[in-house]
This record gives sequence, structure tokens and C-alpha cells, in this order.
Amino acid sequence: MGLLKGGINEIIATTAKNAAPIGIHYREGKATMILFAGTHTAANIERDGWVVANIIHDPVLYVTTAFGDLPDEAFAEEPVGNRVMTRLARADAWIAFSATVEKKTAEAIVVALTQEKEIVEEVAVWPVNRGFNSIVDATVHATRYRVNHDPKLKELIDYHAGIVRKCGGKKELAALALLEGYLGPSP
Repeated sequence: MGLLKGGINEIIATTAKNAAPIGIHYREGKATMILFAGTHTAANIERDGWVVANIIHDPVLYVTTAFGDLPDEAFAEEPVGNRVMTRLARADAWIAFSATVEKKTAEAIVVALTQEKEIVEEVAVWPVNRGFNSIVDATVHATRYRVNHDPKLKELIDYHAGIVRKCGGKKELAALALLEGYLGPSP
């Protein structure tokens, strides 16, 4: 796979006009996702057997898709093989996958991914920005925190918020404000 690199690749997954930030585990040539059971993304993948990994450098979009829905115009339909898949219209690049559930528990599903198509829409070079990376990390922690209110997760969110305030630009700061709005006041 050209766009995915070893380790966990943070992308925004699209399924049937649904978007959510997800990590794709890519190791030894094998790509998988672990999804919370009961989510729209998990249900759509089980039903349709496909997912699109969108690579995009927009911190606000990571937060928005973690906690809310996007309007229909945020999506574009793409023919892939004998079916039509949905991707983000503004994606810098995207990878269409066939998706097969390998394991299912009450809490999660493990999905094996087989690449069908990979497209780079826009070539851009992004320097490492700790603020952007911390928005992604804070968002991951926040999705779990909203479920279990673990104080250790809140500490991690606050830690990453400090990095965003120190290292982030306007978009990262806007994403942080949005994230804090979704979390609301601390319990």
C-alpha cells in the first residue's frame, strides 16, 4: 500500500455518507480496523462490506466527525469496481477498501481491509505540527472519555489541549474549542 505506513494511520473513514476518525493498523502488509460495536461505521461496514480511508489535514474535521455528522455535500460518490463508495469531497487522498469482519464481540469488531483503489487528489507537504497531532490524540481520548468519564483520559485530554494552545495554529485552536464544546464542563 502506497499511502499507509507501518503502525496506526489516523484517517477519517467514510461509509454510506457517514464519517468518523479511525485508526488503520498497518503491519506486515496487513491492514485492519478495530471499531466500537454499535456505531454507524461498524454497522455500515458489516452491511456493505466496504470503507474508504480519507487522508485529510483538517483538525476541525477530525473533531467534527468524531462527535457529529457532516452534510451530504461533504461527500463524493466514487465508482470502485462494481459498486459505488462514498469518500470525503475535500480529501487530499483516499483509499477504497473491501472490508471483512474478522472478529466480533459485544464491545468491538475487528475488520480486515483489502485495498481496491488508491487516489491522491492533491499533493501537499505538511510539516510536523504538534498541535495537529495533539488534536488527533485529544479527540481519540475524548471519544472514550464521553463513554466512561475516566479521569485519566481527562488528564490526557488536558495535556494535549496544552500542546495545542502552545503549538497549534488557528485551525488547531478552532478544533480545540470545538472539542471542548463537545465535552462540556468537567463533571
